Amino acid sequence: MGEVTIRKAVCEDCAPMLELIKELADYEKALHEVTLTLEQFTEDGFGKAPVWGAFVAEAGGKIVGISLYYDRYSTWKGRRLYLEDLVVTEGMRGNQIGRKLFEATMEYGKSGNYSGMVFQVLNWNQPAINFYKKYSPKFDDEWFNVSIEFKV
Repeated sequence: MGEVTIRKAVCEDCAPMLELIKELADYEKALHEVTLTLEQFTEDGFGKAPVWGAFVAEAGGKIVGISLYYDRYSTWKGRRLYLEDLVVTEGMRGNQIGRKLFEATMEYGKSGNYSGMVFQVLNWNQPAINFYKKYSPKFDDEWFNVSIEFKV
């Protein structure tokens, strides 16, 4: 495996990051729902008004994991960090890379004076659920996830 380095993402990381996002979507049986282009992804992260940030895990000069986050605001709690995706490529799972990415993201939130971090996990993804349980999260079964798609 070699040494794994966790660092902030840079613009040049966008293509391999998008490939990992597609790998996750495929795992979640929803690859057909990924409509994001590399150009849009890059602009949204590194353009004039970035809306997301990320940490990447690099091993052997290759991006093998990502933690992508953005700001969220709660009228009850204030600034919250939203963890959109935590992905480690399948062949590298089991090497503590997810833990390192997750903890780097939590540390970023703590040092940035966020009041907490929120995220979603699929109810059938038991390995992910077991991973997150190590951090004593609050699983909320009172709220539905809701989304509305806009034609762009």
